[in-house]
Amino acid sequence: MSTTMVKPAEVVRKWYVIDAAGKPLGKTAVIAADLLRGKRKVDYTPHVDCGDFVIVINADQAVLTGKKLEQKYYRTHSGYPGGLHETQYSKLMREKPELAMRLAVRGMLQKNAMAKRQLTRLRVFSGPEHIHQAQKPEVYVEGGNN
Repeated sequence: MSTTMVKPAEVVRKWYVIDAAGKPLGKTAVIAADLLRGKRKVDYTPHVDCGDFVIVINADQAVLTGKKLEQKYYRTHSGYPGGLHETQYSKLMREKPELAMRLAVRGMLQKNAMAKRQLTRLRVFSGPEHIHQAQKPEVYVEGGNN
């Protein structure tokens, strides 16, 4: 049995829309990360960037389970002494839900240069409308399209 390795020139990319309304933030991020990496494709090759474009809509309606809204923090540091900035997820989901979704997806990708390129194919919108109608994206149904 031979193993098929996809070459970068042979990669065909599709556009998918994921609706995050009423779904947990992490579960939506898992689906988006898998599509960005191309892991749900038959011809997945680990060392080739063969993922698809992903549009996440209704990011403001994604839910955090348990007490994560109060207990989870987004932390950044400027590099200077005393430069730690903490933002509670309740405030982050209220003011910048796109950032919260992007951070969740980024945390589920590999930690290498390929992940940076894959993250450029992620588009996150807080409302139900997006600007990528010309690409004719398919609505992703869990377990339906592979």
